[in-house]
Amino acid sequence: MSIPPLLDELLRAPGAPGCEDSVQAIVRREAAVIGADVKRTVFGATIATIAGTGGRGRRVALVAHADQVGMAVRGAGEDGLLTVAKLSNWSARDTWRQRVRIQTRAGEIIGVACGVPSDAPLTWEEVRIDIGATDRDEALAMVRTGDPIVLSGPPEWLPNGRIMSAALDDRAGIYACLEALRRLARDRPAWDVAVIISTQEESGPYPGATTAVNIVNPEVAVIVEVSYAGDAPGQTPWGDVRLGYGPVIARAPILSPIAVDGLVAVADAESLPISFEAGQETWSDADGMALAGSGVVTAMVSIPLRYMHSAGEIAQLSDIEATSKLVEAYVRSLDADMSFLR
Repeated sequence: MSIPPLLDELLRAPGAPGCEDSVQAIVRREAAVIGADVKRTVFGATIATIAGTGGRGRRVALVAHADQVGMAVRGAGEDGLLTVAKLSNWSARDTWRQRVRIQTRAGEIIGVACGVPSDAPLTWEEVRIDIGATDRDEALAMVRTGDPIVLSGPPEWLPNGRIMSAALDDRAGIYACLEALRRLARDRPAWDVAVIISTQEESGPYPGATTAVNIVNPEVAVIVEVSYAGDAPGQTPWGDVRLGYGPVIARAPILSPIAVDGLVAVADAESLPISFEAGQETWSDADGMALAGSGVVTAMVSIPLRYMHSAGEIAQLSDIEATSKLVEAYVRSLDADMSFLR
């Protein structure tokens, strides 16, 4: 086995929050090949829609986000080291001595994150990026303020069907959605289906998703995400989440229990393994999308992930594939007369 070519390509494309164009270009190409109607938004999100066969215009959205955790160049010191601004809700300590990729007007350059020596935890004010420059002028000739930075972690195939890479959060979710859409396009379900690949999920307050949902106007949205796997050191899961245990169905106040029960029923019918997690919030596009308009029935399905927000995130291909099958089966379970009123 090996990493599917589309997933490999998605993982190699840089996409800091607000700078997801290279990821979205892949998504739009694949959606066009599938035969979907492809639209884009002012926030750079992609909407790929296929018509259903008998749902009287009812629409379900599958949602994943294109961005990964990142930083932006803020300036440079006299020593040539770059200072940064964080673009995501993540920890400065996760940058420590990691290789990085910087997208500049002249192309990509590489560097390594370092910091001011201290016994205290690293702060964002202390993070520095070494790009090999000898002084401030040389550094600022190479980069501009605002150039986006992401961790460098090319995809690698591991034993037991596992994949290591930066940006599995949430390129794994994008891949699962596109593969589900590919199968749904070949054998159309009753409801219309829109895949929304959002932007700026990692930075909040979810502008890519909350603006796209107003264009799509779905009755139901399934957020396809990743979740902290608890079978690795230093992870704090929101449930009994482990690699190889299949997709994770979230339960939270903002998520529809009717949609959750529907996902569970489909998983049972398809003999798909599932796990559960719970929390007050989802910390995902779901928190914004559910409140759009008069309300969107929202559920969240996640892929177990080790070492989230690092250059060495690890997921299992069987979990990604099972997640894709689960959301596809759920879409097919929706009929024209279903009610989600509570």
